[in-house]
Amino acid sequence: QVQLVESGGGLVQRGDSLRLSCAASGRTSSSDAMGWFRQAPGKEREFVAAITRNGISTYYADSVKGRFTISRDSAKNTVYLQMNSLKPEDTAVYYCVSDGGIITKIAASWRSWGQGTQVTVSS
Repeated sequence: QVQLVESGGGLVQRGDSLRLSCAASGRTSSSDAMGWFRQAPGKEREFVAAITRNGISTYYADSVKGRFTISRDSAKNTVYLQMNSLKPEDTAVYYCVSDGGIITKIAASWRSWGQGTQVTVSS
């Protein structure tokens, strides 16, 4: 089992930045791909970003491309999501995910999930 703990959420204004962190622990978390999903009220969970286990390749949803950056520090077993130029439509609970398989944009394919951290962007 991999345990994931997110932090860094909060209330910000349009155009502000936030950095989310996700600390992983447990079974060989460093060998997993990691990523972020988000869920806004009344909507399904959607893919935000993912990074391969070696940190070389990254993937983004079109809605965040150019504004969000995912990175990982394997020594610390931590993945980050730097969010710039935030918009009210980015408001959601953000979930950290990990999995030993291939990266997909399908929520059900990710094995481990954190509890989530709330990000609220006011206009």
